[in-house]
Amino acid sequence: MTLWQARMGAEPSELLMAFSASLAFDRRLARDDVRASIAHVRGLRRAGVLTEEEERPLVDALGRVDREIATGTFAFAPTDEDVHTAIERRVTELAGETGRRLHTGRSRNDQVATALRLFVRRELAGLGLAVLELQETLLERARSAGGAELPGYTHLQRAQPVLLAHHLLAHGWSLSRDVDRVLEALRRADVSPLGAGAVAGTSLPLDPDATAAELGFGSRFENSMDAVSDRDFVADTLFIAALLGVHLSRLGEEIVIFSSQEFGFYRLDDAWATGSSMLPQKKNPDVAELARGKAGRLIGHLAGFLATVKGLPLSYNRDLQEDKEPLFDALDQAALACRALGGLLATVRFDLEAMAKAAGQPALAAVDLAEWLVGRGMPFRRAHAVVGATVRAAADQGRPLEELVAEHPDLGPEAVALLAPGAASARRRSAGGAGPGAVGVQLERFARRLSADRERVQAWVARA
Repeated sequence: MTLWQARMGAEPSELLMAFSASLAFDRRLARDDVRASIAHVRGLRRAGVLTEEEERPLVDALGRVDREIATGTFAFAPTDEDVHTAIERRVTELAGETGRRLHTGRSRNDQVATALRLFVRRELAGLGLAVLELQETLLERARSAGGAELPGYTHLQRAQPVLLAHHLLAHGWSLSRDVDRVLEALRRADVSPLGAGAVAGTSLPLDPDATAAELGFGSRFENSMDAVSDRDFVADTLFIAALLGVHLSRLGEEIVIFSSQEFGFYRLDDAWATGSSMLPQKKNPDVAELARGKAGRLIGHLAGFLATVKGLPLSYNRDLQEDKEPLFDALDQAALACRALGGLLATVRFDLEAMAKAAGQPALAAVDLAEWLVGRGMPFRRAHAVVGATVRAAADQGRPLEELVAEHPDLGPEAVALLAPGAASARRRSAGGAGPGAVGVQLERFARRLSADRERVQAWVARA
């Protein structure tokens, strides 16, 4: 029997129940629901709605339910509409008539919202840890890269030589912004909806501040209608997963490109690559490709959820049941992608010779020639034209750029030294740039940032 059956004059249609059932996926909230239910029971006792003799069997029954869920022995019944009714049914089986008091002063509306916030607070902090693990892998590989160089690209055309460490840390810093967003979303999700009831609170003397504190929330809701209908924290989480997915996709795209024979910069470890069912010679970067592909899935979850909630009137509507499947999948896939890419990057072999050969092409130091002329008083636009014409002449005539630079009246033999492998990177002195000194500072700053971020995320893990 459903929780609302007494209002109806007929049994619910089997098709209605099949269409509206959520137990297949919301059972993932079971332990969060138990935790919130225990806080609610204690709040009922503090309010005098339950006696101590009534509180004890309810808390004991909820504790047993929690153990059954943890050990996988909890038995769901065919009549369970969702995880919340399943838990209430089992509590009533264990506590008898007292179990019927569990739902006093509470609606499934604030019950679901509370369990979901507890879940998001825990799982989002876990996603933050997964991002940090990937960042730490990038830092380790950057530290071990030493002075290795590869081309920096714009428009996928070779632009300037950069240190490999600088290139790896570029991805690390973008992930730092994802960690920032995780922490900010955790702050906004840290509000307890318990006590909001169905829409307008309750006439019983419950204390939402006390239950919020017992559940470790930073505060309680301010408006009951907003509390039961707010899913901004779900949208926040989906956006974080989507943008993180975009960052991981960019990283995956580079791995795909750099591990191709055309580039040959990355050599994938056999344990982190796949073969072909038909072509014996193949070694495929499936992890990187899947990271790239799953970004579309994560973006789709965000777009779909926003479309679901955009037209909902206050307050709760059953449409909000559609928040859970995209949320669960987004958190799972984003964390898994971080860890899979981390494993790949931890084992990839960088072909430093291939990178150095590509980075050492003289044309990549063209801007250094222009800046060398600027240092001798030539306006930059004129210097740009001089060097551009020299590069074009070298290409048109099929001659080495060094020869034309040596012959040029504005350049000459002294400027040829700027074209030597490693010379361009060594000249990079600006803060945040790709030169050795700046990258050394950057490594230290990134390591400090990681340490601070890990402390901040771990604080949320401890609270969850």
